[in-house]
Amino acid sequence: MSEAPLPNPTNLSHLEHLNAAQLRRLLVEQLTRQKLGLYWESDSLDRDRALNENVVLPRVVPELCQPPAASHLGFTPPPHIHEAPYPNLIIEGDNFDSLRLLRATHSGKIRVIYIDPPYNTGNKDWVYNDRYVGQNDRWRHSLWLEFLYRRLTLARDLLTPDGVIMVSINDENRSRLELLMDEVFPGRRIGSLVWRTKDTGNDLSRRLSHVHEHVLLYGNSDFRFNGKPTDRSKFRNPDDDVRGDWSPQPITKAHTYLDRENTYYPIQDPETGFWYPCDPNRVWAYASVKAMRTRLNGDEAAIASELAGLQGDTIEQLIEKKLIYFPPLKATEKVMQFNSMEELRAAIADGTGPILPKKKMPLFFDNLPDLDFWVGKPISPGRPSRKEHWSNKPPEERLAPFGSWIAGMNEDVPVSAEEGERESLTLRSTRGGVATDEIKAVLGSKAFPYPKPSTLLRALMSQATQPNDIVLDFFAGSGTTGQAVLELNAEDGGNRRFILCSSTEATAKEPDKNICRDVCAERMRRVMAGYAGKPGLGSSFAYLQLDRVEPPDVAFEATAEHARTLLALRATHTALPPSEAPVQLIARDAAAGVDTLLAFMVDEAMIDQLAAWPSARLAVYSPRPDTVRELLAERGIEVNSYSLHEALMRGQARSKPSRRAAANTGADGSAK
Repeated sequence: MSEAPLPNPTNLSHLEHLNAAQLRRLLVEQLTRQKLGLYWESDSLDRDRALNENVVLPRVVPELCQPPAASHLGFTPPPHIHEAPYPNLIIEGDNFDSLRLLRATHSGKIRVIYIDPPYNTGNKDWVYNDRYVGQNDRWRHSLWLEFLYRRLTLARDLLTPDGVIMVSINDENRSRLELLMDEVFPGRRIGSLVWRTKDTGNDLSRRLSHVHEHVLLYGNSDFRFNGKPTDRSKFRNPDDDVRGDWSPQPITKAHTYLDRENTYYPIQDPETGFWYPCDPNRVWAYASVKAMRTRLNGDEAAIASELAGLQGDTIEQLIEKKLIYFPPLKATEKVMQFNSMEELRAAIADGTGPILPKKKMPLFFDNLPDLDFWVGKPISPGRPSRKEHWSNKPPEERLAPFGSWIAGMNEDVPVSAEEGERESLTLRSTRGGVATDEIKAVLGSKAFPYPKPSTLLRALMSQATQPNDIVLDFFAGSGTTGQAVLELNAEDGGNRRFILCSSTEATAKEPDKNICRDVCAERMRRVMAGYAGKPGLGSSFAYLQLDRVEPPDVAFEATAEHARTLLALRATHTALPPSEAPVQLIARDAAAGVDTLLAFMVDEAMIDQLAAWPSARLAVYSPRPDTVRELLAERGIEVNSYSLHEALMRGQARSKPSRRAAANTGADGSAK
């Protein structure tokens, strides 16, 4: 069974089957539809049906799992209760169903989502309802947008308050996807990255070759990238400052003397008497009392008013606190002095006047104000800076950002940070073609088209994840995200976990095709165990398949395995190997002293086992919660007894959208 097809906008026959309330709703939507934004063909009633027409139940497929080596729950399970859980998940099936399941089990628990969705090129890159959406499909763009919208709205509710979603896309569809992301994640756009996918071009028709892709970044309010730690070696103490090591920081800002005439003034070193001209194209960042007094003609009231409005120290206060560093003269440097205006203007004309040491740009030119001030003044060739002491901030606050350009592994990226800016970190990745070779090395064949290189995903994860995060990829394809997570764990000793959702991509012409099983899961298995002489990265995964059950049939068709897997996913966000024990331990909360148990059959033996259970507090799921509660109460034992049927139904069928989700199910219309 597949997701319901989207309605053909030109076919109005479906209106005949709607009741008055449904027709009224559609009419209101048409009349109140917002007029600015992205529009595509869709049907809100069909959205509701797709979300709620059935229940998605997970089932572990033991023969396709990679067995765990040790427990990740932090306790030793009692004998015959269950084995160690699987920390990672691979879910086979339509990712719409996978996201519906995860909404019930992982809501607010996923910190990082990365997806590489179909690019909507029309070149058989996208299977929908068991058929490829071709380039000549009249409604291709609307189908693609609605296809992604339904999945992104589910994914949005999975993110933690400090979570982020990163989406790869080509240049052709970037604008559509970005508007769609703005619709689903309003106010949460962080920016985008540019990744150069190849070094050579082959498009000669217009002499423009597309050699880059984008990664769109949207995050919740508390999200921050990891950044680049400050290099401690840049903090030194050449002047034996009693406050310890310090780093020189620029004392300029990006304004010209015409923009900020109040901060265009000369600075004098009180110890040497040397003067330092202000750069007319980048003035000082601090006010000067002396310059203020000159500009305001000694009006003390006006001076006091300006000083009261300052948010920091004046340059005079910084000098008095010895927080301004005046560099000593080097052996090759000399102080410059002009004894007349004629000498000064001659130096300006022939370019021998004062210059910026690094940029070699002149500090004087003819039409600058107060040039005569410099006649007879000793002018130092250096530049003053502000001391930033290492002890002023904790290391976690000394982080520089990473840049939006993802460079090649050996690409020369010149570093030329402007004054006042921190040098940013450059992420690096191999080019796109390397990814095909990676898959071939693992699986022995080019088993998946247009994969992403693991270096790209590892670079992104190194900036977006913390060591204990859960990472989701619901367009997992060949499983590159999973490999990147394992490699990063091996690199920094982290315990990140992955959830990979991949479809079979089977069609009528290829009914036995199964990308999830034969490519994604097999790749993860070999990466974990080792391949081609490479050592394995360890860990394990559960392989899940999904069963759709009509809500009225859940009580009859749901199995013990469905219940066991669903409860484990909710309680621990892990999956458990199958078990036939009459009472099964699903989770143990050591801090609260509570064991969560599953009892699929309620009989006397089960009650005896519950009565003898060593934990003082129990949460029991069973088909007959009242009976369990009453029988144990007769023995003087109180338990929290829950309905297994309600647990199977909760959060999937007939669920009401959250206020946030409802507020963001807006504009639909035509973007063909």
